[in-house]
Amino acid sequence: MHLSQLDMSYPITILTLFPEMFPGTLAHSIMKKAAEKELWNLTVINIRDFAEGNYKRVDDTPYGGGAGMVMKADVVAKAIRAAKKNQPNAPVIFMTPSGTPFKQAKAVELSKNKAGVILLCGHYEGIDERVLETEVDMEISIGDYVLSGGEIAAQVVVDAIIRNIQGVLGNDNTLSEESFDEDENGQKLLEYPHYTRPETWEGLEVPEVLRSGHHDNIKKWRKQKSLEKTKKVRPDILE
Repeated sequence: MHLSQLDMSYPITILTLFPEMFPGTLAHSIMKKAAEKELWNLTVINIRDFAEGNYKRVDDTPYGGGAGMVMKADVVAKAIRAAKKNQPNAPVIFMTPSGTPFKQAKAVELSKNKAGVILLCGHYEGIDERVLETEVDMEISIGDYVLSGGEIAAQVVVDAIIRNIQGVLGNDNTLSEESFDEDENGQKLLEYPHYTRPETWEGLEVPEVLRSGHHDNIKKWRKQKSLEKTKKVRPDILE
């Protein structure tokens, strides 16, 4: 499936056994508008198309025994190599809970690679290690939990990458004020709280400093609130 095919747009290829799960959330809101502006494009490849035989089998029992099935190296490798024909310089990323934790810095780094990314979604008990060793460049996890497959994780990674591309958010200053981005001192903090109208709601008022129009004081208040929230919710970031 293609949302756009301009050479100038950021290319993303998804390798999956369930292509009907895409574009999913990526066809809405900011991601949809960015695709319509041809800032990125999506190609979805069905791994099963590269299996042989009448049953198009993509998995088999694991050597050494154990529960579940394992996706076959030969089938997955063919799918990856097909994707690489269109994106020869794109990193192949396997979505797995045993991968490196995905963070904002990695999303920003990947967004700057004009070659785009190729995301591999696993299922069952996993993928034959041999294809991971020879065809995959990195393994990424979106959290310390297990999902039924890599498709939801892939949509998370795509969203995080695309929103860092210039022009996607409309106001690029937004990127410098979000959680996990570094401030002027190189410190990573969670984002400060936000307020909008009405000024008073159920007895709760918008902080006076935000209504003052004093930009320096507002900046200091926001920095302080970011620090307070980070200390409370994610002290590990400060450590």
